[in-house]
Amino acid sequence: MSNDVRDDDPAGAERHSASGAIEVPTTWRQRLRQLGPGIMAAATGVGAGDLVATMVAGSRYGYTLLWAVLVGTIFKIALAEAVGRWHLTSGRTLLSGWRTLGRWVLIYFGAYAVVWGFVYGATAMSASGLPLNALVPAVPVRYWAIVCGLLGFLLVWFGRYAVIEKVMTAFVGVMFVTVVGTAVLVAPDLLDAAGGLVPRLPDGSLVYALGLIGGVGGTITMAAYGYWTLAKGWRSSRWLSMMRFDNTVGYVTTGIFVIAMLVVGAELLAQQEIVSGDEGLLMLGDRLADDYGQWARVPFLVGFFAVSFTSLVGVWNGVSLLFADWWRTWRLPADATDTGEDYDRQAGVRSMPYRAYVLWLTFPPMALLFLDRPFQLTVTYGVLGALFMPFLAGTLLVLLNSGRVPREFRSRAVSNTLLIVCLALFAYLAVDQIVGLLD
Repeated sequence: MSNDVRDDDPAGAERHSASGAIEVPTTWRQRLRQLGPGIMAAATGVGAGDLVATMVAGSRYGYTLLWAVLVGTIFKIALAEAVGRWHLTSGRTLLSGWRTLGRWVLIYFGAYAVVWGFVYGATAMSASGLPLNALVPAVPVRYWAIVCGLLGFLLVWFGRYAVIEKVMTAFVGVMFVTVVGTAVLVAPDLLDAAGGLVPRLPDGSLVYALGLIGGVGGTITMAAYGYWTLAKGWRSSRWLSMMRFDNTVGYVTTGIFVIAMLVVGAELLAQQEIVSGDEGLLMLGDRLADDYGQWARVPFLVGFFAVSFTSLVGVWNGVSLLFADWWRTWRLPADATDTGEDYDRQAGVRSMPYRAYVLWLTFPPMALLFLDRPFQLTVTYGVLGALFMPFLAGTLLVLLNSGRVPREFRSRAVSNTLLIVCLALFAYLAVDQIVGLLD
């Protein structure tokens, strides 16, 4: 894969060799300046719904399930590392790799992307509009949602990768200060929290523990991680060490977010019945106002907005890149040889399919902001979404243990073990969710 053809050039973030290729960072300072794709992928995967689920677990079981958050973080690091390693060592994109497994894989992903994108578009806009409505009630949620959708649309339509990364990183900073700050404000019991590092499963807690393990930043955007590394300019196996560092920093950061919400649930909402959905975070904001004053509520709502809006922007950009590459790959002749240079020329933020999918995410879903979501569409979305994570883990197992990757970069015992456990876990969660949807 070419080392000097990129979707974008994040100016000031790297040094270039005489040939124009980016030099791999060798010092900690240079590595820190190169961070970005991992933070984008991890922050995009942690939405408001994940924070509510974590808050509920904390309110019911205290710190008992803290260990599950740590295990989930390790699993997501393993999955994202596998995605990044495929992109850096195979000379192919992830969609190109899936194409080698059979056309059924492309059919599944295409159906998933179209249905999931339509429903997620409305969900992401609504989640971003809720905290803004709480801050400025005079504007209804649906209109705030439309504003957020349009802002995200403009950012990913006109902004290059470097701009989007800077915006996302700034919002992650806001998330860190507000969400972690809230956890510090409620004064966690550190001794009790330390006890939560020992794996235990109180009665009725299995589903919550599995949800925490599976919910630390786990969505379709994990598949987008490799495309963000390409946009960053990371090409070839020389970047493996930097990719692993970046990936670990990103998921450790979101693991801290999730732990913070577990602390809030355990300390502030113990044994309380919490409203389901994103509205549960509004309930928490009201509780903070009651206990500490409005000064505590407003920063938390700003953090709630940051969590939701980063998910929106990350999906608008990352999944659109996936869809653009899906379109490119779908149109290749069966016997065509696919290369990284083909991706650079035919996909990415300037391509027609990328822009078409950004439009699809933004404007058709606005109709759902004014209507109740159709039941059949919601069920289809839920089924496809539940099946994606085991699909990702399973296909990575196949791809990274095959001749499609040079022998020295194939998965070894630790990576294979973690991917197999991820496959089993996500398959169980998928069956549980599908049964729940169809009951």
